[in-house]
Amino acid sequence: MEIRYFPESDILYIQLMDGISTESEEVAPYVVLDFDAENRVLGIEIEDASQRMDISRLEISALPLVDIVFSQQKVAAVAG
Repeated sequence: MEIRYFPESDILYIQLMDGISTESEEVAPYVVLDFDAENRVLGIEIEDASQRMDISRLEISALPLVDIVFSQQKVAAVAG
């Protein structure tokens, strides 16, 4: 599972499993599910994420994790 935030579009994407999305469905305002050919949910997209939730904090509880990877999108500074 991977959680990604795209600041340029303010979208939070939770990828539940790898696969090719063959269908998407808006299940609630600003919430879209991506499905594969077997109708399994591959991911959850939340539009306007920073307006709908606190994206500055993530809590993980009681998951049987073997590996945790932290990565941060690098933004180039522009001298002005």
